[in-house]
Amino acid sequence: MSNSKRKKILLVALGGNALINKKEQGTIAQQFKNLRVPVRQLARLAEQYTIIITHGNGPQVGNLMLQQEHCKSVPGLPLEILVAQTQGQIGYMIESTLDSELMKLDRHHRLHLVSLISYVVVDENDPAFTRPTKPIGPCFTREQAQNLPYPVHQTAKGYRRVVASPAPITIVEKREIKRLVEQDFIVICCGGGGIPVTREKRTFTGVDAVIDKDLASVCLAMEVGVNIFLIATDVPGAALNFAKPGQRFLRKVTAARAQSYLAAGHFEAGSMAPKMEAAIKFRQHGGERAIICSITDIDSAIKGTAGTEIT
Repeated sequence: MSNSKRKKILLVALGGNALINKKEQGTIAQQFKNLRVPVRQLARLAEQYTIIITHGNGPQVGNLMLQQEHCKSVPGLPLEILVAQTQGQIGYMIESTLDSELMKLDRHHRLHLVSLISYVVVDENDPAFTRPTKPIGPCFTREQAQNLPYPVHQTAKGYRRVVASPAPITIVEKREIKRLVEQDFIVICCGGGGIPVTREKRTFTGVDAVIDKDLASVCLAMEVGVNIFLIATDVPGAALNFAKPGQRFLRKVTAARAQSYLAAGHFEAGSMAPKMEAAIKFRQHGGERAIICSITDIDSAIKGTAGTEIT
């Protein structure tokens, strides 16, 4: 009997924003330091669970766009190539940090890691291509936002650039990921929501978009048979009236009640809304547990004492 038959499969979706704390510049040194917080917890959990790690890339891919827009001496790159670059960048950071933490626990010789460049099929006619909603890059003040040459939306943290975010249809490498999970590999994949592609017969074509990593993660979770789906972000959980008077974080909420809150507009588009949508979808399709928690509370959330859990 393989390890995956004895251990439940835990998918942890790490937010790109969670790697850069508020008021930080987001240097690589800062991101490595912040990354040790969730990764240390995952190293401990790896003894009990077979783990899949996905991650966001909002700040990182937005910064790459800014860098190339300010450098005209080299050819620019399309957005799907920048997504691929952040998959390699953040995947390397997660894998190397996790390897170090497993070595501290003397588990590195028993647990194997792999980072997988992955791409995700989307519909070329998805209406999201005409309605950009996905925040990427840094935050701007109202005054700065008025002079920017691209669309911006106001978020709870400030004004941010927004790009198209089509819905994921399927993860192209799902069979390979499932096979690795069956062999008890810790798999890092679907970085930044995956490289967005459209498909015509056997041909894939990259598109200018960023897929929401939580929606891509739940798509993967259902395709490979995940037991526990956990979204780790930079807030304690999902809240009603977030950043407004009367803010109230939810501890446990049924999928039906969560769906009603989502429909009522309690959760911000491109931020908490897709997290709740993904968690609800996972539970509605038979997943055992779906949790949204702070990146510092992964251990406690798995134990059932922190975060928002969809019941």
